[in-house]
Amino acid sequence: MNLGLYGHEGEWIAVDCGMMIRQDLPDSPLQVPSLETPEALGIRPSALFITHGHEDHIGAAAWLWPRWQCPIHATPLAAGLLRAKFHERGLAIDAIQVIEPGEAVESGAFTLRYLPVTHSIPESCALLIAVGDYRVLHTGDWKLDPQPLIGAPIKGSLFRALAPVDLVVGDSTNAPLPGHSRSEGEVAEALRHRLAQCSGRVVVTCFASNLARVLAVAQAAERCGRRVSLMGRAMERMVTVARGLGYLDDMPPLVPVSDLGYLPPEEILVIATGSQGEPRAALSRLAAGRHHSFELEQGDTVIFSAKAIPGNEPHIERLKHALRRLGVTLWDEFNHPELHASGHPAQDELRTFYGWVKPRNLLPVHGERQHQRAHQQLAEAMGILAPLAPVNGDLVRLDAEGLSLETRHPQRPCIVSQNAVTPLPGLAAERGSSRHGILHLALPVASTGNGWVRIGRLMLDAHRVSALDEDAFADWLDERLEELDATTLAELRTALQPLVTSWLGQHLRQLPDVHLQLLAVEAPAFR
Repeated sequence: MNLGLYGHEGEWIAVDCGMMIRQDLPDSPLQVPSLETPEALGIRPSALFITHGHEDHIGAAAWLWPRWQCPIHATPLAAGLLRAKFHERGLAIDAIQVIEPGEAVESGAFTLRYLPVTHSIPESCALLIAVGDYRVLHTGDWKLDPQPLIGAPIKGSLFRALAPVDLVVGDSTNAPLPGHSRSEGEVAEALRHRLAQCSGRVVVTCFASNLARVLAVAQAAERCGRRVSLMGRAMERMVTVARGLGYLDDMPPLVPVSDLGYLPPEEILVIATGSQGEPRAALSRLAAGRHHSFELEQGDTVIFSAKAIPGNEPHIERLKHALRRLGVTLWDEFNHPELHASGHPAQDELRTFYGWVKPRNLLPVHGERQHQRAHQQLAEAMGILAPLAPVNGDLVRLDAEGLSLETRHPQRPCIVSQNAVTPLPGLAAERGSSRHGILHLALPVASTGNGWVRIGRLMLDAHRVSALDEDAFADWLDERLEELDATTLAELRTALQPLVTSWLGQHLRQLPDVHLQLLAVEAPAFR
C-alpha cells in the first residue's frame, strides 16, 4: 500500500500512505496498510511525507493519521486533495503542511528534500532523506518525460549533483520493459488525431489524477469542435483542486452533464472516471444505462486512455462487454496503445537516472516479483549492489556493510469501508464499526390496534461522519413500527434489528453492527 517507514536510532518517519480498491469483495471496500506490525514494534512516525497525490500514495491517510496524530508534509496539490478527504470524514486539517517542490524540511534527526520529478500527476517528487551518515533517495513514482504538458521535465543537473547516494529505493513498475516510456506530448497528439475520426458521442476514461491527460483530452476535443463535460466525483474534485492551483488555466470551458442532452452527439465529449471497471464509477453507470442525464448509443465511442492495474482485468472486461452490448466502439491499450502513456520508467530511463545519481545500493520496490528481479538485474549490470527484493513487512537494514534483511513480518490485509474511517467487522483486526441508536417508544394501545409509536427525535451516535439520511431513516422506521406485531420490547427488538441492519447496509454501503436501545415511555395526551 506504498507505506514506507524509515528509522534511525529509535526515530521513525513515514513516506506515503496509499490504498487500493478491493473489487473482489462485496461493496468494493478499501485495503489500507495494516499498523499491526509497526505498533507491535513500537514504531510511531514523527511525520508523514507524501511524494505525490495519487490514491495509492495518499488514499489511506484519513484512516491511519488518527492513530499517529503527526504532521503531514505534502506539495500543494497533494495537500489540497488530502484536505478534501479529511473534510469529508470530519478530521482536522491542521496537521497538513504544504511544502513546495525543491524545499527541505527537518523531522528530528531526518532532513528531507523534495526533488521534482515527472509522473502522471503534477508536483510529484523524489525524497532525498539524510540521516546520520547516510543519504537515501526514495524515488516515488517517476519517468523521464521531455514533454510532460504540465510542469517541467526532470533536471538532470539537479540529480547529478546528488551523486553518489548510499541507497536508491526505486520504482520497479516498468523495469522489465526495454526502451523509453511514451511522452504525454505524444499521447496528446494521438488524441487529437483519433478524436477527429470519431462520430457520435465520445467518452474518454482515464485516471482523474492524470491532469495532463485530462487537459490533453479537453484541448483535443475543443480542436475537433466538441464541448467537454466531466463525469464522476473524483474527476470533478481533482479538476477543482487543480484549477485552484492554476494548473488548468488552458482548459476549455466545461459543460454541465445535465446540459448534454441539448447538444448534437458529434459535439459531445465526456471525460469520465471508471477506467478500472469500478462498479460505482461513472463509466459503469453509463454502461448499465443508469445515468440520469446521459445515455450511450450505437455509434458512440469510448476511449480507455489508461492501462489496467494488475488484478482489475476481469472487472474491466465485464465493463467492456456491457459497452459492446450497447453497440459502442471501444478503443483501448490493445488496439490503440498510442492513446496512453505509463507514468513509470522503462529500462533506458532507469539507466540514465542511475547514471546521474550513482547509487551504491538499490532496493527495488513497487510492482511484483518479476518487476523487482528485472530491476535487480539492470542495477547489477551497472555495478550497483541489489541483493534484496523486499516483500511487504520486511525490515531492511542499511549499514556500512550494505543492505541486509533484519526480520520478516507477514502482513494481514486491513479492509475498511469506503464510507467510514473504521474497518469492516469480520475483515480486519481493529474494532469500531458499530452504530448505536436510541428509540423512545410509546406502548401500543390494544383498543386502537395501533402499533408502536416513536416519541421525540431518533438519537444516533455522531462519533464519525456518515452518509446516512436521518430523515429518510426516521420515516422508514415509523412505517415499520406501525406494521410490526410485537407486544413487548424484547419481541420488538428481535423483529426490528434485522430490518434496521438491512436498511443501513443498503444505504450506508457497508455491513454495520447495529445495537438498538429501546425505551418505553408514556404517550403524550392530545386534546
